Amino acid sequence: MDGSVPKNWPPPRPGPIAGEAGASDDALLAQIGAGDVAAWEAIIDRHLPAVSRYAAYVLGDNAQGEDVAQETFIRLMKKAQTWEANGSGLKSWLFRVARNLCIDYKRKKRPEPIENAEFIADPIDRHATDRRIDIANTMERALAALPEPQQTAIVLVHYEGFSGSEAANLLDISVEAVESLLARARRSLRQALQPDARELLGER
Repeated sequence: MDGSVPKNWPPPRPGPIAGEAGASDDALLAQIGAGDVAAWEAIIDRHLPAVSRYAAYVLGDNAQGEDVAQETFIRLMKKAQTWEANGSGLKSWLFRVARNLCIDYKRKKRPEPIENAEFIADPIDRHATDRRIDIANTMERALAALPEPQQTAIVLVHYEGFSGSEAANLLDISVEAVESLLARARRSLRQALQPDARELLGER
C-alpha cells in the first residue's frame, strides 16, 4: 500500500457544518470536496470498520485487511472532490474498490495462514477456548477456499448485512445470480465443515 491518509487533507475550515453526522454520504462527500474535515471524519466513522472487516475476511488477515481499507479510503479521498451522486452509492463503491484491491493483493502475495481469532481466554476452561479458536480457524479456511465471487457474496450478505440487490449491484450481476452464488457457497461450506457444519453455520 502507498501510505497513510495525509493529516493535512482536507484543509481545515472555519467551523463545522451542522448535521454532518446525520447527513447523507453524497452530502458529506460534497462537504469533503469543499474542505470539510469533520465530514471526512464522519465518512471514516460510518464506513471504515465495515470495509476493514470485509477485507480481513477475504484476505484472512486483520493487518492486511486494514491495509486494503486504508488504500480504499485514500482513493476515496482523491475522488471526493469530483464525486458525483449515482444510483450505486458510496457504500457499494467502497466495497467494490476494496474487493478489487483484495484480488490484486492475493495475486501479488499469498497470505500466510495465521490464527487471528481474538477471544478472551478463560483459564478455567482452556478446552472451550481452544474449541472456539478451532471453530474460527476452520470457518476462515473454508471461506478462503471458496471461489472469490462466492466468498464475496457470503461475506457481504451474511457478515455485512448487504441485501441481495446491493450485493448484485456491487458484483455487477443479477439478484438471481447472487442467490445462485450464495446457494453454491453454502453447499461448499457444508461439505467442507462436516461433521461440524450445523454448529459452524449456525444452523438448527
